[in-house]
Amino acid sequence: MNILILGATGRVGSHILKYALSENHHVTVLVRDPHKIQVENRNLTVMEGNALIESDIQNAMAGMDIVISALGTDGTTTLSDSMPYIIKGMGDEGIKRLITIGTGGILNSRTELGKLRYQSNESKRKTTRAAEDHHRAYELLEDSRLDWTIVCPTYLPDGEHRGSYRTERDFLPENGKMISVPDTAEFAYIQIEDDSYIKSRAGIAY
Repeated sequence: MNILILGATGRVGSHILKYALSENHHVTVLVRDPHKIQVENRNLTVMEGNALIESDIQNAMAGMDIVISALGTDGTTTLSDSMPYIIKGMGDEGIKRLITIGTGGILNSRTELGKLRYQSNESKRKTTRAAEDHHRAYELLEDSRLDWTIVCPTYLPDGEHRGSYRTERDFLPENGKMISVPDTAEFAYIQIEDDSYIKSRAGIAY
C-alpha cells in the first residue's frame, strides 16, 4: 500500500511512520526539514515541502492509496488551513481514506448535551485555541466526501506501548484520563485496515 504521512516528524507521526515501514508499506512523508527524518528505509520517500502550500500537498498525493495526517496545531491554525488542500488533493487523486490525529476536546460532551468537550465543563484547559483549530478541521471533514477518521486522544504523554486501551465512537471512554503516544499511533495506524470508525471521531484512553 502507498501511504502518505503528514506530520511524520512529530511525536505521534514518527511512531506511525515506524509502524507503516515495519509492515513493508511504501511510505511517502512530506516534511519541511528532511534532516529531521532519522529513519532510512528502501520503502521510504522523503519529500521536502509544506502542508500549507497547496502545490506541495498535491505533489505528495500522487499515487497514494491512503493519507494519514498527524499534523499538530503548534499554537497556529495549521490544521484548519491545511485541511482544504488535503481534501482537494485527495479528491483530485481519487483517494478516499484519511486518518487524522485530533484531540479529546472535539469529542461529544457527556455532561452538556449538544456541546463538545472543550466547550463544556469537562474541559480543564485554560485555553481553547488548539481545540478550536481541531474543531474547524473536523467541520471541514464532515462536509467532505472522504472516508475520514479522527483519532482523539485525551492527555497524551510519551509513555510506553501497552497495546491495550479503550475506544469509543464520538465520545471519550468513561473515566478516561490518558493514553500514550505509541498506543495512539498504533490505533491510528491500524485504522488503515479497519472501517469501524469511518466518518466519525474515535475517543481513545486507557
